[in-house]
Amino acid sequence: MGDFHGENVRRTEKILPSSLGSLLVRPKLAIVFGLLATAIISLVALSWFHRHQVEEAFSAEERLKQIAVRTREVNNLTLTALQKRSLPPQADKEMQAARHSLHEVVLGAHLNAYHTPALEKTWPALDNFIESARKEWILIQARDFNDATKANLQVVSSQFDLMQYQVQIAIDGEEKWAQRVALRARNELLAAAVLGTTAVLILFLRLKAQEHLGQLRETERTALRDSEERFRALTEQSTDIILIAEPSGQIKYASPSVHTVLAVRGEVLVGTNLVDLMHPEDFAKTISPEAQPEAGGQNPMVEFRLRHADGSWLHFESVVRNLIHHKNIGGIVYNVRNITERKCAQEELLFNATHDVLTGLPNRSLFLGRLESIVDRMKRHPHQAAAVLFVDIDDFKFVNDCYGHAIGDALIEEVSNRLRACMRPDGTIARMGGDEFTVLVEEVIDPSDAIRVAQRIQTSFTKPFLLGGIEIFRSASIGIALTTPETTAEAVLQNADIAMYRAKGQGKACSELFDRTMHEQVMNRLLLEATLRSALQNEELTLHYQPIVALDTAAVQGFEALLRWYPSGMKSVPPSTFVPVAEQSGLIIPISVWVLKKACLEAARWRLRYPTDPPLYVSINISSRHFSHAEFIDHVKDALEESAIDPQCVTIELTESLAMNDVAATFQTMSQLRTLGVKLSIDDFGTGYSSLSYLRRFPVDTLKIDQSFVKTMDAENYAIVKTIVGLARNLDLKVIAEGVETPDQRRLLVLAGCGSAQGHLFAEPMPVQNIGAFIESNRIGGGQTKRSARAAGRS
Repeated sequence: MGDFHGENVRRTEKILPSSLGSLLVRPKLAIVFGLLATAIISLVALSWFHRHQVEEAFSAEERLKQIAVRTREVNNLTLTALQKRSLPPQADKEMQAARHSLHEVVLGAHLNAYHTPALEKTWPALDNFIESARKEWILIQARDFNDATKANLQVVSSQFDLMQYQVQIAIDGEEKWAQRVALRARNELLAAAVLGTTAVLILFLRLKAQEHLGQLRETERTALRDSEERFRALTEQSTDIILIAEPSGQIKYASPSVHTVLAVRGEVLVGTNLVDLMHPEDFAKTISPEAQPEAGGQNPMVEFRLRHADGSWLHFESVVRNLIHHKNIGGIVYNVRNITERKCAQEELLFNATHDVLTGLPNRSLFLGRLESIVDRMKRHPHQAAAVLFVDIDDFKFVNDCYGHAIGDALIEEVSNRLRACMRPDGTIARMGGDEFTVLVEEVIDPSDAIRVAQRIQTSFTKPFLLGGIEIFRSASIGIALTTPETTAEAVLQNADIAMYRAKGQGKACSELFDRTMHEQVMNRLLLEATLRSALQNEELTLHYQPIVALDTAAVQGFEALLRWYPSGMKSVPPSTFVPVAEQSGLIIPISVWVLKKACLEAARWRLRYPTDPPLYVSINISSRHFSHAEFIDHVKDALEESAIDPQCVTIELTESLAMNDVAATFQTMSQLRTLGVKLSIDDFGTGYSSLSYLRRFPVDTLKIDQSFVKTMDAENYAIVKTIVGLARNLDLKVIAEGVETPDQRRLLVLAGCGSAQGHLFAEPMPVQNIGAFIESNRIGGGQTKRSARAAGRS
């Protein structure tokens, strides 16, 4: 066998060619490399030729520049002589030198190759100038300065300008031609480099393929050797056990491998009964007459446990063959294989499939299974209720972000330990995933039983978590839901989740017991979201506009676009209700894009119809999700382009808290908006936490005083308003007060120095069709209050 194998190896090695040599002798590959080499050489030659042409063009350009310089010298010497009305000997020598230099430059220029047709006009213009300048100098040499001056004004000056112009055109033409040819040369050189790289890559890939083929063949040889060695080992020593026993279980034969597996010698087992070796629970189903196969029939596969010499039980599977009537065997043959590791792996897989790897707690599927059994039991015994506690660690993401995921995992493990300590023995704790846990409390007589468990959990969270030498304080929000005969397990878990989010909304670190109102609120929100998804397609959204006016004259300056929703078959939904839903569901992005385009289009129309100086502008509120969207700038750009509105007449409003959320990102986005030309406004100013240094850096144009300061204009709020106005004046910013409803508020704002305002005192938000009447009324009345605005709207 060894000689046969060695011969195979030698034969395989002969088949393997040398990598590089085999590649070079392949005709197709040689043709490819030949074509690539030809293309590379051709491209390099073309690139060299074009570079030579570029050098010629630059040389010609330099000659033309020298001609321009020398002709200016001749012209300057002539003008100097005319201004002084004298011709010193030195000036005549300088003129002769300048003409001689010009002659040499022109002669050299004629020897150059040129590539622009502009030279066809340049040479005649140059010859005309040289000839007229020569005649003019002769008049100067004759001291006839009057005729020379006349000739200069009538002929020489215009010819000089024409010549200089034609020379400059020729210079520009040569430069552009040289740039084009240089670009072509670079592209040709780049193409040659790409082709060279392609050739190298092809060679590399072919070599790698050849190397891989050699590795495959070597693997085949290794597999062949391993197979031969394995066959030899199997024939000499097997780890499987072969047992031959009487139908009663008495052992007649045990293979030597039994010592390797069970640490018992085969000769010791002979004469004993399988009942002494096999697990009692498995003996009956394995040795009973019903379990034994018929002679000549199928060979069943059975599983049983055998005792190791150390007293432990190992799992085995066996093929059972009835060879009682075989003259050389005369018994039941068991081909036994140890499957203990497989059994352990299966049990581990089953455990991992139903338990959380990090904490060892049951996972969602196992928890739901146990909860379903309790719900089913409650249908038969309604008095045996249970409760589900949905536990969520508050601000867990903060721990991961600040301390890393390793500390976050340690916190999860410690929380699971504390939950175990808070539970009764019949309680079940599970990890749903992330930072969410559920607790199943059985035998709940009254909701207070579940509440007391939640209180114990809350108390356990008051102690700090010591993780990696760091003390971390975390709280938990807990939702509680009770089982009922008519509620499914999934619904109970969902109700506990809803109650948990209610606890989050109540300020966290507390517990909430689920009631029907919570469920109705969630269902109403889902219904509102579903209806909102079709609002754009059904044209149910519209924009109303509230005028922004000058406080002193009430003259309209612009309008703020406000979103309104009028669902078909329903009453209008206020923005405070549907905007948060749009934010949470992601619908705010398409809605905000629609608002941008709609407001810009409508503003462009009324600006054309009602021109003012300064022009009317539209102010558009932007949500935080849209402002941070990757395509926000493109959305604004599209709205400006489609509406053709002057960007200076569009103001983007963002809240103070949004501006300070991510200062670097906000500054970048603001700068891009400013590049587009739109203006920027900080809304609800005074309610956030703006840093004056950041505010000075932001390219904003307007601050809008929040209506909470205007609504109650007491001494404190008046001082705040006056401070904001002073701050804006120092930063050269415009100030707009929101929510002005009374004349007293208007008077105090004027006294504080505020220039603009909006509110119901001047006009309520109006549909676009009422804007024209409002503007006309505002122009006629020279500013109006809410009453006159309403009259304009009715007209």
